[in-house]
Amino acid sequence: MNLPEIHDFLGCRTPSAWVDAALADQETLLIDHKNNEFKAAATAMALMAKYSLHLDLINFMSRLAREELVHHEQVLRIMKKRRVPLRAVSAARYASGLRKVVRNHEPAKLVDTLVVGAFIEARSCERFEALVPHLDEELGKFYFGLLKSEARHYQGYLKLAYQYGEAADVDAVIEKVRAVERELIESPDEAFRFHSGVPA
Repeated sequence: MNLPEIHDFLGCRTPSAWVDAALADQETLLIDHKNNEFKAAATAMALMAKYSLHLDLINFMSRLAREELVHHEQVLRIMKKRRVPLRAVSAARYASGLRKVVRNHEPAKLVDTLVVGAFIEARSCERFEALVPHLDEELGKFYFGLLKSEARHYQGYLKLAYQYGEAADVDAVIEKVRAVERELIESPDEAFRFHSGVPA
């Protein structure tokens, strides 16, 4: 688990105001986290379907989808134990904001999509790290356990980006996405979500 590497990769740390909002609304935190795990699995399976001739990508995404679904079930169990009812929660603007920078011609689209995936996983890891010291024992232990897998997913996405793209291009894409990601994390957000910005 290489957190310094993740801190260097991201353009900023999670603002303390977001941590305060998360601690004050742990029901929404859990519901949105559950939704994100499901979306991460769905994204991995969509990439497997779209890039069905890329063997290393398929292998990585298959394992990732399985792992994300396990996390989805684990969050559901915690919610059930804590009597957190299921309810509809709108998506944060985060992922769609990052996808706006994805080029729409191949192979650039694949490279950009993989870099965006790396940023989402890296930010998830950094947010779990920010929350762990403030949570109750059960949730803190669970989120600490997720740090390792999120860090591994980040590394996997990034490795594939360099495998399927030219190194200089991937480096340029990382710089571009990093600036957008930082803006999304540091700017005000009306609704609190796992990947939202600073609470407005």
